[in-house]
Amino acid sequence: MTHLLQIDAATMARLLGPAAATDVLADVLRAGLDPEAAPARTAVPVPAGELLLMPAAFGSHAGVKIAGVAPGNPAAGLPRITGSYLLLDGDSLRPVALLDGAALTELRTPAVSALAVRHLTPDDRPLRLVLFGTGPQAYGHLEAVLAVRELAEVIVVGRNPVGARALAGYARTIGALARPGTPDDVGRADLVVCCTTAREPLFDGALVAPGATVVAVGSHEPTARETDSALVARSEVYVEARSAALREAGDLLVPTAEGAIEENHIAGNLAELVNGPRVPSSGRPRFFKSVGMAWEDLAVAVALHRAARTV
Repeated sequence: MTHLLQIDAATMARLLGPAAATDVLADVLRAGLDPEAAPARTAVPVPAGELLLMPAAFGSHAGVKIAGVAPGNPAAGLPRITGSYLLLDGDSLRPVALLDGAALTELRTPAVSALAVRHLTPDDRPLRLVLFGTGPQAYGHLEAVLAVRELAEVIVVGRNPVGARALAGYARTIGALARPGTPDDVGRADLVVCCTTAREPLFDGALVAPGATVVAVGSHEPTARETDSALVARSEVYVEARSAALREAGDLLVPTAEGAIEENHIAGNLAELVNGPRVPSSGRPRFFKSVGMAWEDLAVAVALHRAARTV
């Protein structure tokens, strides 16, 4: 068997930062990748939780991520998300690299959010960020947002006060004014980022100011959500792909089932934001909901593979 290049978490962090990962995603969308045509994720229930199978092909490569979601792991001191990514040559489907799947997810998910933030938030002034969550995605999103926007303040909201203080402390070490806060802080936020395991809304959506942006990444289940119907109904809504959001995004599917919105409430997908002339509304909140898609893993895996081969 051909030797596989193995790329671990430490190597990923050295090869590709959040700003570069964000640019990689923008580049593949400009190159013509259609997120609406991307293969659907397959979710397989298993005793420990859930296995997610995520195949994709574009350009010179194909690949598949096998991710595990094990809710009981954190109590045992283990990561909730596990997995591996197998990168294949697109012409022969010969395996060329094996990547740490959890680390890949921790890199590409914040990069997706940062790409949306780049197109949905103003770049002429520092932003006040309210960040929900204290896990790896929260740390990754802090770094990714800082890579694309200047921040006036970071307010961390978490169920665990110790975790919230720790993340606020980390934010200060990388140059951000930061403190722990409460859900009501969203009322003065320019940007709200939700990266939690919550299954019910985290805050009152009526508090979010017109022109503020909310990003929610924590769930990919039709019945789980981090935001309420009031926010979604009054927001201009963007997604990675309408097809994926209408399969998996509880933040949109629950309000739809309640009659608060129609399926056509979605204003645009990520490719349309990147490629189109559309200017987001300033008179309404902007809401970006991501569920995580296989094309994102592939794009970042290809960039990591190329970078690893040149060092």
